[in-house]
Amino acid sequence: MRLKDFKIVLILLLSIASQAQHKISGIVTHTNTNQPVDQVQVYDKVSGLKATTNATGYYEFETEKKNITLVFFSYEFEVFEIPITVTENVVVNAKLNELSVTLSEVEITSRRAKVFELSRLKDVEGTAIYAGKKTEVVLVDQSMANLASNNARQLFSQVAGLNIYQNDDAGLQLNIGGRGLDPNRTANFNTRQNGYDISADVLGYPESYYTPASEGLKEIQVIRGAASLQYGTQFGGLINFKMKEPNPFKTIELITRNTLGSNGLYTNFTSLSGTKDKFSYYTYFNYKKGDGFRPNSEFESKNFFTHVGYKFNDKTKITGELTYLRYLAQQGGGLTDQMFYNDPYQSNRERNWFQIDWLLYNLKLAHKFSDQTNFTFNFFGLNASRNALGFRTNRVDQIDPGSERDLIKGDFKNFGFETRLLSKYKVAQKDATFLIGGKFYKANNYQQQGPGSDGIGPNFNFYNEEFPNYSNQSQFDLPNLNIAVFGENIFYVSDKFSVTPGFRFEYIRTQSEGFYKRINTDAAGNVIFEETVEDNQDFDRSFVLLGLGLSYKPTTSFETYGNISQNYRSVTFSDININNPAFAINPNITDEKGFTTDLGIRGNYKSIVSYDLGVFGLFYNGRIGFVQKVLSDNRIISERGNVGDAIMYGVESLFDFNLKKIINLSNDFSFNYFINTSIINSEYTASDQIGVKGNKVEFVPDLNLKTGLKFGYKNLSASVQYTYLSQQFTDATNSVDSDLSGVIGKIPSYDVLDLSLAYTYKRFKLETGINNLLNNAYFTRRATGYPGPGIIPSAPRNWYTTLQIKI
Repeated sequence: MRLKDFKIVLILLLSIASQAQHKISGIVTHTNTNQPVDQVQVYDKVSGLKATTNATGYYEFETEKKNITLVFFSYEFEVFEIPITVTENVVVNAKLNELSVTLSEVEITSRRAKVFELSRLKDVEGTAIYAGKKTEVVLVDQSMANLASNNARQLFSQVAGLNIYQNDDAGLQLNIGGRGLDPNRTANFNTRQNGYDISADVLGYPESYYTPASEGLKEIQVIRGAASLQYGTQFGGLINFKMKEPNPFKTIELITRNTLGSNGLYTNFTSLSGTKDKFSYYTYFNYKKGDGFRPNSEFESKNFFTHVGYKFNDKTKITGELTYLRYLAQQGGGLTDQMFYNDPYQSNRERNWFQIDWLLYNLKLAHKFSDQTNFTFNFFGLNASRNALGFRTNRVDQIDPGSERDLIKGDFKNFGFETRLLSKYKVAQKDATFLIGGKFYKANNYQQQGPGSDGIGPNFNFYNEEFPNYSNQSQFDLPNLNIAVFGENIFYVSDKFSVTPGFRFEYIRTQSEGFYKRINTDAAGNVIFEETVEDNQDFDRSFVLLGLGLSYKPTTSFETYGNISQNYRSVTFSDININNPAFAINPNITDEKGFTTDLGIRGNYKSIVSYDLGVFGLFYNGRIGFVQKVLSDNRIISERGNVGDAIMYGVESLFDFNLKKIINLSNDFSFNYFINTSIINSEYTASDQIGVKGNKVEFVPDLNLKTGLKFGYKNLSASVQYTYLSQQFTDATNSVDSDLSGVIGKIPSYDVLDLSLAYTYKRFKLETGINNLLNNAYFTRRATGYPGPGIIPSAPRNWYTTLQIKI
């Protein structure tokens, strides 16, 4: 190429790179009242969402395009479109007309989907970056799941690859895993509510005993891959429950929902919401009670949530939230395989009880320094307790003799704050976004194990004087300290390609101060050995995790994404300080390390099909799990410890077909078919344990399939969903047969069929459905502790009916 030609090409490239950006702005008002309208979404009809109006009705964004069509969208107003030519900064004001007719449920759903696909997170939202990550959003208000019982199988039906424990019919706890992660109490995800932590202890005991009421949720965000850099070190990623927001158009809105169902199920959900000037609020109370689908399984739950917000001005807003949950559940205990096959719904435990008392609080300050720079400060805390009481011998078929019960009490007190600063800027005339954040977290937990009463009811007091020779006694103070700094930056190499590197620095200090007793007795109950063992530990570690995300968007309806991120999971105090008759703990148990990676394509084709197809890999070093060991006296025990290095890899896909458009039905109809498939392979690649290398990893079904149809006509909607999971192992030695405790052994393949119906008439909505329509007897869980140990069966066929009234 000649120098002259090169100069011409260089000038052209520079002119393209420096192409002028023009600002489009304006104010949106109500046609009749001339009052500003906030929360109006402003779209470029080709490229998607560009801005959302604030409290004064103002919006603005920048574009390089010369000809665009602006779309103004709000659920309460008619859609307004206007084509404009952009040669300089343009002011486009809009007046919106209120809807003059009441839309049917199908029409409302159609309006939601009319403009653009809203089920995935944008590159940047608030003070968070999602570019290059695998993000999935459950739009709860569009779901036809059994919301009254938090039916996770239905709620998360379109989230790829999730493995879900299904062991109660009220949704008291959420148990989600995936990609080989143990689903127990969602402990391998960072679980949050409106962006703040809700688990017992993020590091020392990351189990989620509290699950928000589905009826109060707006959406559920599931973020995997490189999300660990912003939300913690865990392998699973993030599950963030976003609560419904205050109604911006009413001073007071009342919604009440009453549900009746099988096995004496009754629930009530009542919410109040509204906005008055700068003040807004949303609050609800949720009550549940029922007998359970097994004997000895009654429960009662009370859940209160309130959110208040005050908007000082367009740039500064403060919100406060308070959540309280208290529930008491009787637990029917676990089963051996033989007991399950004889009668899957039997119970030989009537003195086992479980109680939760959970208080969460949060204060959030959001400030906008400029149109390019946002700041948030989140202060959060927890004051909670967990009480587990019962007879839980490792021979789960043994009849309860009525003696003293085992009692474990845990008190969790923690607080912390997280700050985030996000700023948009330019590099060589290209957009870039920078995020820096920090987190401080301090926990003071207390745990005690000892003899409970020999009575029947839920008496959560210790009886040490009455039963001084009880063998399982321990008492620990468990303080934790965590300081983290994290950052990410989106570099837009071009308008279509972005690179997002990130880091997370972690300092973790976990302490254990306490003792446990060893007491052995002879057949007559006389003490033959007694020892008190002091167990004080102080473990400091600090490290840096790195990650990288890539995104290529050649068009607005297609994206290729990929990411890789390091992960870390610290040993929890439940791993080392709980005496469990069903298994032993390896004294050398230590933290897990590894990394995850994703590569996929997603988008939609002419609004006919929405899709997300990807491959993933999850690599573990020192994975914690169970192995079967033979002792010197020929006894076989289950031992929990670092089993070895493992890899899980596979293909995840979701295809959602808009059959309405394919068949060319009118707007009175909606008709969709989805298929969600996860095909996974797994292997232990190295292990010091005998008979483990080459085995499959626990909690990994080869095939995880969810598929279904959703049909609507005007105000009537119906859906049918089918779920199938192939068999999976529960220990690293891949035991097929169970032991006396029922803790190890395979989980056989199972399938479930669910049917849901809904009808809306003015202010009323009637929902009904049948879960497990085929009445299959199956189980998804072998519990190592409460509510077992042993097999915990899943619910047989059951029905529900919900009446909603909105005022």
